[in-house]
Amino acid sequence: MTAETFDTPGGATPGEATRGATVSQPRRTAPIGIVVGALSDMRKAVLPAIAGAIGLRSELSGIGFVAGIAILAIAIGAGVAVLRWWRTTYTVGAEDIRLETGVVSRAARSVPYERIQDVSLEQPLLARLLGLTQVRFETGAGGSDEIALAYLPVAEGEALRELVRERRDDHAAVPAAGATAEDANAQPVGAVLFAMKPARVVTFGLFEFSLAAVAVVAGLAQQFDFLLPFDVWDWDEWQGVLGVPVDRLAALGPVMQVVIGLATLAALSVVGFATGILRTALRDWGFVLERTARGFRRRRGLLTTTDMVMPAHRVQALELRTGWLRRRFGWHGLKFVSLAQDAGSGSHVVAPFAQMEELAPIAAAAGFALPGDGTLWQRPARRAFVDRAVLGAAVPILAAAALAIFADPRLALVPLLAVPVIAAGQALAWRRARHALDARQVFTRRGWLAPRIDVAQRVKLQSVEIRQGPLGRRGGYATLHLGLAGGTMAIDALPAGEAQRIRDAVVESVAGLDFSQVS
Repeated sequence: MTAETFDTPGGATPGEATRGATVSQPRRTAPIGIVVGALSDMRKAVLPAIAGAIGLRSELSGIGFVAGIAILAIAIGAGVAVLRWWRTTYTVGAEDIRLETGVVSRAARSVPYERIQDVSLEQPLLARLLGLTQVRFETGAGGSDEIALAYLPVAEGEALRELVRERRDDHAAVPAAGATAEDANAQPVGAVLFAMKPARVVTFGLFEFSLAAVAVVAGLAQQFDFLLPFDVWDWDEWQGVLGVPVDRLAALGPVMQVVIGLATLAALSVVGFATGILRTALRDWGFVLERTARGFRRRRGLLTTTDMVMPAHRVQALELRTGWLRRRFGWHGLKFVSLAQDAGSGSHVVAPFAQMEELAPIAAAAGFALPGDGTLWQRPARRAFVDRAVLGAAVPILAAAALAIFADPRLALVPLLAVPVIAAGQALAWRRARHALDARQVFTRRGWLAPRIDVAQRVKLQSVEIRQGPLGRRGGYATLHLGLAGGTMAIDALPAGEAQRIRDAVVESVAGLDFSQVS
């Protein structure tokens, strides 16, 4: 296939486009993408425009002036968008992807294929309606090293992603020590590892209770209260709205007051649950995780859809999360720690709301094993939590002493109430904290209301560091920091001997694998 064939994706399928030779001609994104970008910029300017118009609402000429300025701004913005599109080109080379931008000052960025960790496709609602997608190349460094092409036709974006995947020098996956072929291929290629049906999304949304909508409405009412028919912050004006004087409501008696209070709480609860369901549906609607030839493909989103491909061998660790309430019903979330920098909150979440038996096949497909009944969990050093309780209690004790000396001694009892709470919190933290080590992996668990579990393969750890502060040296405990590309992992409050044992085991695992011979 020639370079011209890839330049005209309509003449070839996306699969055919991925097998092309070097494409050396600079290309531009889809012209219709200018409309998507311009409308997005206009949406950001809506509130400032409204604020400007409101500021001059009492002057007719002022409104006309604002309208003229708005039209001029739209015209200038459209012209700049066209010029910016014309001056932005990208080149798919034999060794890298190059992006040149800038109207007056030109900037050129080049990203070699071997540095590209993930390639994702993102479609806002308008772009999806126009058959466009944004292609994002993540290098793991973040910032200016990232390249995003907005917007390309969907077929061309998929073809470009396949082309980059083929040209990346990532065919060799690094296996874990002791891993078997069954671990790395727990599911056949193309199999759906996890999917969320609408009922599951709604259930997830119920646990994502949020009163953000109430806060937004209150903020809008505060900023634009002059547009409302009455002052919502004046209780006297509510008499005319409700048709009942406020003092008469107070005279209804405690029973009716309780009923009104419960009705208010019920209304807030409905808003909170509805907000949680809406946010969850917008983010996770149609969530599907598939096994691909080289890793995982995740698609999700209602208005803005994302399509992300994650190579399996770049998964460095697992994060298992839950909430204080959803844990009671057995619901957990699973996230991959990848070499690539996260493009957004939870961008590497592979199962946001699932039972443990649903998460085990996903972990196995990535070469990991979740902790089970055979995991030998170890407790941290008790002395570390005692020291923390003493240090934490020192602040309220000093505050109580200051109040007793310089103020009313009876007030000294107030800060002292925090002492048993601090002690109980550290006792619960010690009871729930665990760590474990097996032939392939390191486990850590912490948190008592919403426990979190981290799992890392020993051969994928970049470094192992033992840290001891003054209290740790005196008490014989330390913190073990495990260097992990793409994330962080630490085992806190380890007995000094246990920390040294885990460090030696990890170093032995890494030293025992000849990475130059991995194929």
